[in-house]
Amino acid sequence: MKLKLFLLTLFIALLSAGYLGAQESSNDNLPKYYNTKLHFGFTLGINKSDFIIHPAKGLYLMDSLKAVRSVPDYGFNIGIVCEYAFMKYLCIRFVPDLSFAARTLVYSFVTPHDTTRKWVDQKKLVESTFVEFPLDLKLRSKRLHNFAAYMLAGSKYSIDMASQKDVNNTNAQDAVVKLRKNDWSVDVGAGAEFFLPYFKFGMELKYSYGFKDLIVHDQYIYSTSIEKLNSKMVLLSFTFEG
Repeated sequence: MKLKLFLLTLFIALLSAGYLGAQESSNDNLPKYYNTKLHFGFTLGINKSDFIIHPAKGLYLMDSLKAVRSVPDYGFNIGIVCEYAFMKYLCIRFVPDLSFAARTLVYSFVTPHDTTRKWVDQKKLVESTFVEFPLDLKLRSKRLHNFAAYMLAGSKYSIDMASQKDVNNTNAQDAVVKLRKNDWSVDVGAGAEFFLPYFKFGMELKYSYGFKDLIVHDQYIYSTSIEKLNSKMVLLSFTFEG
């Protein structure tokens, strides 16, 4: 929650600074920008990735494992922007990108037959390299000199190039948490655009929620303790479009 608040505060601060800077200009930059239907550019972003865990129904009845939680981590994105305006204020936005993400699954065990209930955590780092294909519908506002805002919603298909779903676990101690390679998610977000003399600079905050159950169920407790595992990501990105 603190991290989300920080990202939101940072986004609002950057948005306010950019808005004030855009209004200081006495001339409208790129005055015919909305008259061109197709635009290209690139994007750089900072992401915070996490899991939504649905524990197995009998988790608390297991001998020693009593809880599973997810710890988010930061990563970054780099991609290409392709935007087509089929109406003046309504666009289709395609931003294929490469995303580097990391999350940690923490399994909390209780020492058997110990009246003091000593807790022992086992951590499983899950690192991913996604090739992502988001397709969004973007509703943008009317320009206010060199400033405009927008909202977007859409879906995204992701391929995890670092997936270990085919790893052959040989023992429980060193077993990796195997996740499926493909995922579908829904995206919602908002952003702001600042028209500079030679290009358009944008800031965007987007939330993604994955629909697919990612966990590969095998005989080890790291997967049998989880009924369903979904992905989620918050992305703060900066775009540069011509």
